[in-house]
Amino acid sequence: MNKSSTLKYPNGRLQLADVLSMLVRDGSLDKQLAEKLYQDRKLDKSNLHPLVVVAEQKWQSLKPPHQTLTVDSLSSWLASHAGLEYYSIDPLKLDFGSATKIISQAYAQRLKIMPIMAKNGEALIATTEPFNLDWVADLERVLKMKIKLVMANPLEFNRYLPEIYNLANSMQAADLAKAGQIIGVQNFEQLIELGKDKNLDANEQHVVNIVDWLFKYAFEQRASDIHLEPRRSMGIMRFRIDGVLHQVYQIPPNIMNAITSRIKLLGRMDMVEKRRPQDGRIKTLSAEGQEIELRLSTMPTAFGEKMVMRIFTPSVSGQDFLALGFAKAQADTWYRWTAAPNGIILVTGPTGSGKTTTLYATLRQLASTEVNVCTVEEPIEMVEPLFNQMQVQNNIGLNFSAGIRTLMRQDPDIIMVGEIRDLETADMAVQAALTGHLVLSTLHTNDAPSTITRLLDLGVPSYLIQSTVLGIMAQRLVRTLCTHCKVATPIEQKDWQALIGDSNLAKPAKVYQAVGCLECRNTGFRGRTGIYEMLTMTPTLRKLITPETDLAQLSKLARQQGMQALIINGAEKVAAGITTIQEVLKVAPPLDSD
Repeated sequence: MNKSSTLKYPNGRLQLADVLSMLVRDGSLDKQLAEKLYQDRKLDKSNLHPLVVVAEQKWQSLKPPHQTLTVDSLSSWLASHAGLEYYSIDPLKLDFGSATKIISQAYAQRLKIMPIMAKNGEALIATTEPFNLDWVADLERVLKMKIKLVMANPLEFNRYLPEIYNLANSMQAADLAKAGQIIGVQNFEQLIELGKDKNLDANEQHVVNIVDWLFKYAFEQRASDIHLEPRRSMGIMRFRIDGVLHQVYQIPPNIMNAITSRIKLLGRMDMVEKRRPQDGRIKTLSAEGQEIELRLSTMPTAFGEKMVMRIFTPSVSGQDFLALGFAKAQADTWYRWTAAPNGIILVTGPTGSGKTTTLYATLRQLASTEVNVCTVEEPIEMVEPLFNQMQVQNNIGLNFSAGIRTLMRQDPDIIMVGEIRDLETADMAVQAALTGHLVLSTLHTNDAPSTITRLLDLGVPSYLIQSTVLGIMAQRLVRTLCTHCKVATPIEQKDWQALIGDSNLAKPAKVYQAVGCLECRNTGFRGRTGIYEMLTMTPTLRKLITPETDLAQLSKLARQQGMQALIINGAEKVAAGITTIQEVLKVAPPLDSD
């Protein structure tokens, strides 16, 4: 270690002694600790990267703010000493198709380098050996490209290097394969090509590898949906993460068709039928052994079959209401509603606002050995052993109203109806509530008060609404700020007033803005939470429900009686530093919309 410490920076391959000396010289590490670790590991043949060895000790830096020396922080620190940019490897942003063509896997592993992307005459290459640069000039000459070198986290490097080459090899092999036969018309614009191209066999091992990889990364990246979208000359793969779609990769059309066929096979869907929309489901496990369900939906488009997979993690719907974003008072109100022996509770909001998660979390709380919980859904979102689930099948006449009629003969205590869309379903739900059952269901309305007028528009008599509806909750999902990088910023009274309108919610001393870091993939947000508007049906409000109900008057009285508007609940989360004003304004209707 003493010999190495005479060098300002090492040459060639990085040794443990080099890293320890640099940390001591930098004032981040105690010399005695460094000497002890060096002596303990002098004969170690494990071939671990020096940064990994140091990070295993879980030491805290001696320099403020005294953070733990992790592999990530050490990699960033080493990058700055080597004069390189630190690059966090994001598997969803790797251009593996072109990158893996410029360097062979054996060459990359030998030099501890990894191609990230190659375009416009420049190759971006990550390394874990920032002082071993002998190869750069030779490779630039061979490739006839300028090389931009960046420092990578050794753990990420070791994981993703073999994976990108395996994936690229699977893509290439699948592209070259000519197995299988033509089934149906793939693309309305390529009928003339039917005699030339052959579809790939969905069971081809290369395609299996690609599908396995697709699921694995979607789970890791916390995606809620996977989109496979055929285009004229290229298939597009996108993930929806925290409510926002991100393009992941472009895939040749024949491989996209093979991937879709493989997933349809797993979801027990009709692989031959490509002209009609289909639904299916897959149950699988994440790398951590967590059970995950995927709901599949296909749709014929001009360029082939589009597939969307919605990912459901049972642990999410198993959360308590506070974890879903309910305030304590809101959770208490919800518990009070759901404790009622009979009546209707409605949850409203657009598609993707978390209604299903709220209902499943509620049913899980209510389901016990003493009660019979039954659902009728289209389709069944998550298979749940705690209750009895029935799926709507319109092709045999089993719609929502017929499903409720069947459930009424099944001695239920609690009924969940996937959605009230028509008068027949609404009537059956009302009848179930009148005959002593607790009914939970969803509607698509803008806010809680407008649900009353929606039921009236469907044709439900006002006196039945008065006697059956216990409460209505409107909800939305907003992205939550990343706790690692959000920054406080002052807020003007006029900006705050523009958000809360005539409400008297006090202006906070500060609000937070999104910045972006490695933890949140530079979006500034990580995860989502709910904002809620809860309308409890009081005797005074019930009197306002008539065939000519005035929505503005109903909304005004509801707020006077304690209903907190969606945008005000969102403003409270802004004040608490959970989200931003922009996020709330994006999803919540303004107060003057009444």
